[in-house]
Amino acid sequence: MSFRLTARGRLTVLLTVLVAVAGVVLTALTYLLMRRAPGVRTVYLHLTPGNRNDPAPPPAELLSRAADQLREATLTELPVRAAVALLAVTVLAAAVCWLVAGRILRPVRTISATAHRLSAEHLSERVPVAAPRDELAALAETINGMLDRIERGVAERDRLLAGQRLFTANAAHELRTPLTTMRTALDVTLDGAPSRTELLAMATDVRTALDRTRRTLDGLLALARADAAPEEHPVDLAALAGACAEVPAHLTLHATLGPARTTGDAVLLERMIANLLDNASRYNHPGGEVTLVTGTADGAVFLRVANTGPRVPAEDTERLLAPFVRGHPLRTHAADGAGLGLSIVRAVVTAHRGELTVTAPPLGGLDVRVRLPAA
Repeated sequence: MSFRLTARGRLTVLLTVLVAVAGVVLTALTYLLMRRAPGVRTVYLHLTPGNRNDPAPPPAELLSRAADQLREATLTELPVRAAVALLAVTVLAAAVCWLVAGRILRPVRTISATAHRLSAEHLSERVPVAAPRDELAALAETINGMLDRIERGVAERDRLLAGQRLFTANAAHELRTPLTTMRTALDVTLDGAPSRTELLAMATDVRTALDRTRRTLDGLLALARADAAPEEHPVDLAALAGACAEVPAHLTLHATLGPARTTGDAVLLERMIANLLDNASRYNHPGGEVTLVTGTADGAVFLRVANTGPRVPAEDTERLLAPFVRGHPLRTHAADGAGLGLSIVRAVVTAHRGELTVTAPPLGGLDVRVRLPAA
């Protein structure tokens, strides 16, 4: 089994080796400087009288011998004592480096422990950011930012998956209803010898069910296209609104179309305006009014579609933006729609990085406002 040092161990070894090398270099330089130092020194020598018959050596010779002995003794003892001192300093440096490395790498261990505790179901914990504001603090902030983005992404994924499951269930239910109607009409009519009148009635029921299925499928395709990234082309909402500005004869349209130039998919934006006008006409009363306004304000373009009609509870405005949710039963022609009009509007606005606001005036009807980035 191979032995591998941890980051703390490698940092300790590196710092210890640096201290040891610095000590060796310092000792070598000290030795060389002492060896090359000048030999002239001032020495005070006290001579004791000995045998009178022996001639006394000259003072200069005595001084030279004493200086040479002192120099040799110093150079001999220096490496031994320097080695002992270097060993002690190296051991002490290793212990200090181990403590310092642990203190330096403590935030890294905290980050690692936090990352191990995180999971897809538990992303709320964050790495503590300690002072001072150094590279490790910047690393902790970067990881916290990454965790924030991951948590938002997971929450958005869960929201989309829940919405897709609900959407799939609603779509299956909406498509099952006309299919059941057609199957029932066929079974009842063909059970026996149907007359021409019965066959025509069956054909009418089947055609009505097919029309409802087609409207539902068209709405699903438009919603799927709106959820994808739209094409970016210069578009004037005023021109698109002018092309869609039609309401039934029993309603009055008030149109004020100011320039509203933006960028996006003209087909989707036209479908958005048509859906809003269709919703305003469908959920209205005879002699009612529809208001259509486009323009530019505060660096953005806006579209407003308001209509009269039965009063809508304020708490229901957000619910009306969900797929397959129809208006209040008291509204006229409520059964004709597939319940995808306003959900397509919201998808188109979201795809074009805009804002959608739906309010319910106290006197009845809806007031829908759309803001998109100006070109």
